[in-house]
This record gives sequence, C-alpha cells and structure tokens, in this order.
Amino acid sequence: MTGRALTAIVAAAALSLPSAGGAAARDAGATAAAPLVRQMVVFRNGDTVTRTVRARQALVRVERRRCAAGDGTPLAALVRSHPGRLRLRDFGSCSRRPRDGAGLFVAAIGPDRARGQRGWVYKVGRRAATAGAADPSGPFGRGRLRSGQRVTWFYCLRAGDCQRTLAVRARAEAGGIAATVRGYDDDGRGVPVEAATVRAGGASGSTGSDGTVHLAVPPGSYRVVATKAGLVRSFAERVEVP
Repeated sequence: MTGRALTAIVAAAALSLPSAGGAAARDAGATAAAPLVRQMVVFRNGDTVTRTVRARQALVRVERRRCAAGDGTPLAALVRSHPGRLRLRDFGSCSRRPRDGAGLFVAAIGPDRARGQRGWVYKVGRRAATAGAADPSGPFGRGRLRSGQRVTWFYCLRAGDCQRTLAVRARAEAGGIAATVRGYDDDGRGVPVEAATVRAGGASGSTGSDGTVHLAVPPGSYRVVATKAGLVRSFAERVEVP
C-alpha cells in the first residue's frame, strides 16, 4: 500500500509517546542529527497547524503494540508537531517486528477520519509521497527527509486524484507585492490558479487567469498566503516591502 492509498478503516488505538527524558537519554546523537523540516497540517474545515519541527524518532502505540517512526520520517515529524489526536493503522510490520513502523498509516488527525476514498495523505514539496509516512526508505524510496524540506498533510477527498495544493510566489514591487499562485496535482504538475485569494496583512486580492495578483501595501514585513475553496492552502511566504 502506497502513501497515496487511503485507509478506509478507523484505527482503534490512540497515539502515545514516550517521555521526553527517556527519548533524550536513549539516543541524544540521533536527536541532534534528525532533520529540521517545515510542516503544515490542513484540516477539512481549512484550519491549519504549521510548525518547524525536528523529525526525530518517536515511539507510538498502535493496537497494544509499540512501534517506531524513525528519524527523518514524515510520521516522526507529524508526531513531534502535536497537531491533535492521532489514530494510526498498522498494516503488518509492527506485528512482525515491534520496532518497525514501516506499515503504519495515518487514519485520523483530530476530528478528521479516513472514510471510504477519503483520508489523510502527505506531500514532500509539491509531490504526493509514494511510500508510507514511516517507511525507512523515505517518502519516495530514495532516502529520508532532509533539513529545510516542506511537508504538507491534508485530507484528500478522492484517493489517487487529490485536490490540488497551492503554492504562492511573492515579491516586493513599487507600492506593494506581486504574487503568483499555482496549484499542484499528486505528481507535482502545476497550473496557474484563477480566483485564488491572496492575503498579506490586512490586504487581499483575487488572482487573474494567469494566477497573478498585485496588492497595494505600505512598507513592512508580510506573510503572504493563498487560499481557494476546494483546494489546499499554501504555506505562508515572507516578503519585505521597502
């Protein structure tokens, strides 16, 4: 089962974590080496939890078994970011090797549970992963997360053909900010997004057919975010307007 596949089963056990002191004593060296990633969790109602988090190993309890989400895995980053109550499903690896979490899949975050063809998926950068969130081979089978990468968790409305995720590019210009919004499919293919709302401070505007909008703002530092109904909001981008 790939990272794009969605579980239709609601997991029966809630996530639990070891004590911080025990984790530090167990592997201080690995903790220091774990990558620092930027992670955003987008819920069905549009609420988000965005944090910079170190993806160090986390132990979880699933169906009375203790499993490991290893250093540098998206699941470790998710656990460490505490976005809400997590429910996991084990597709076999933990039952065979108690420390191996490669078969773990996220069945619920907070109130949003996988149902039928709907459920939680994650992207690294602009592409949907092709492996489980705790797979030791990494999201695409080519190694684990690296520091500086962005991970987006969102509730996909149709397995294998999820709604696009937005990305905004913004730059300062005379009198304000120029922003361009693109939407990316599961394979990371992007298209300009028309009628996306872009906000910077108290200013907002809607993109044209080319995905671009110009916002008039005074000098200052701004967080620029793009949203559109039915799509997954963007990360915030920082822009300094002189």
